[in-house]
Amino acid sequence: MLEAIGLGRQDEEVYDALVRRTQATVAEIVADCHLPPPSARRVLQSFVELGLATRSTGRPVRYVAVSPDSGLEAILRQRERELDDVRGHIRTLMDVYRAGTRFAHPGELIEVVSGREEVNHRWARMQQDTRVQMRGFDRPPYAAPQEHTEPNPVELQQLRNGVKYRVIYDTSVLELPGWLDDVMTGLQHGEQARIAAVPMKLGISDDRLAIIPLLRAGDSVVSASYLIHPSPLLDALIALFEALWERSRPVRFTAQEPGGEPGRELSQDEERLLTLLAAGATDKAAGRALGWSERTVQRHLTRLMGRLGVRTRFQLAMEATRRGWI
Repeated sequence: MLEAIGLGRQDEEVYDALVRRTQATVAEIVADCHLPPPSARRVLQSFVELGLATRSTGRPVRYVAVSPDSGLEAILRQRERELDDVRGHIRTLMDVYRAGTRFAHPGELIEVVSGREEVNHRWARMQQDTRVQMRGFDRPPYAAPQEHTEPNPVELQQLRNGVKYRVIYDTSVLELPGWLDDVMTGLQHGEQARIAAVPMKLGISDDRLAIIPLLRAGDSVVSASYLIHPSPLLDALIALFEALWERSRPVRFTAQEPGGEPGRELSQDEERLLTLLAAGATDKAAGRALGWSERTVQRHLTRLMGRLGVRTRFQLAMEATRRGWI
């Protein structure tokens, strides 16, 4: 059982005996495990070096077991760190390998990932391995079970780690219930978001890997994806993202909480409505996203225009921009 953390069968037998006794002499371990004294002493001393036991200074010398949840967990964490280092080295070696086979083996440049669970796993792992920035096109359908009803936890953690996220959302997401709350959470943590008509779903990790979900007409979930490794195709996808980023509309909001400031000019509902409309949502789409009727949307807009003393939506947009609301 403990071979996974570097303890052999004999080591495990001695450790079990020591834990059962909580403390033992070499002679007691020899009797329990039927080992020669030098072997028992060597194993017990190795436990001291690993932090699994301590050694008394009295006579006879006694070895005292450290609580397993402390001693074994420490070894396990060390092994996990070592495995992470190995994984990092593997990624470095793969980058070197792919650079060397960039043009020699085209089949290595595109990898097909099948199965919804595996797609989700590779997508999460791709984000976790990102060191500088994630870029992406976002549009339905989604591989994750809840679609856009809650923030991406991996993204939030990576944003806290200093990884930049730049995401262009397709205009179709404006009608998804919960989308605005999701994006606002991302914006509060540092995500940069824009809106445009995007041609596909896409994720790009640094400049080393891209993922493109494989969708056919009528598919409601993502169950397969292409992974694009360093190649001219990856370069083209990066260039496509950057070109569309320059032409897309930023999504902004003032990040104030209701009641947070006595002089607050906008209610939270008004702020959310303006954010949606500035992103290009129609009255109908904004209403669907907010759970309102189209008439309620228009009533809120009329009230806002009256407060600002403007007569048209264009004037409303100009005044809202001047005040820094959008």
